[in-house]
Amino acid sequence: MGQQFNELSQEHIEFIGQQKLYFVGTATVDSKINISPKGQDSFRVITPRKVAWLNVTGSGNESAAHVQVDPRMTIMFTAFEGNPIILRIYGKARVIHQNDPGLV
Repeated sequence: MGQQFNELSQEHIEFIGQQKLYFVGTATVDSKINISPKGQDSFRVITPRKVAWLNVTGSGNESAAHVQVDPRMTIMFTAFEGNPIILRIYGKARVIHQNDPGLV
């Protein structure tokens, strides 16, 4: 049975750190749903309620385009080895470009 949490626990953070692949899902009201596989050590937990990922574009930049219209985003981690765990992070995203003043 699925559970919901208000923030990431230390167990969640450790699970995330073990994963080599994760998926980002975005959409706008009038677009197709975009689900993109991500990896390459591009995800960081900043705090238990704040995460960041580097959007290394491949065939396009649909995730960032969606977020600029509608900030809803789902990030999903799934275990391909060991215990069958699926961890989804639901939240609001914002795009930060390399030269933006908001980049810390």
